[in-house]
Amino acid sequence: MANLQFETTRNGKVAVIAPTGELDISGAALLQAEIDRVVEEHDVGGMVLDLRGLEFMDSSGLRLVVLADMQAREAGRRFALVRGDETVHRVFEITRMSERLDFVDDPEELA
Repeated sequence: MANLQFETTRNGKVAVIAPTGELDISGAALLQAEIDRVVEEHDVGGMVLDLRGLEFMDSSGLRLVVLADMQAREAGRRFALVRGDETVHRVFEITRMSERLDFVDDPEELA
């Protein structure tokens, strides 16, 4: 059973998904389904994944983020991340994805 929950809100044409708990292999599929649902059901111009509520993220979470970023770019949408705590952000630094992905301080920056 996944130890991941999330809340999805809208700010104009920007969808904000805020996961809490652990983004690992068991939670990645749930979050991917939510990202897909938001993109399909809503006319979104951008998406923010707010990582501040995560306690843990592994490589399957990183894969999900990278794929979501690629899909957004291909669709002409902006995709950004709100930086999580050091434990979570370390995954992006170790892989140097922190240099490639778009990080914002606040989800409102995309509104």
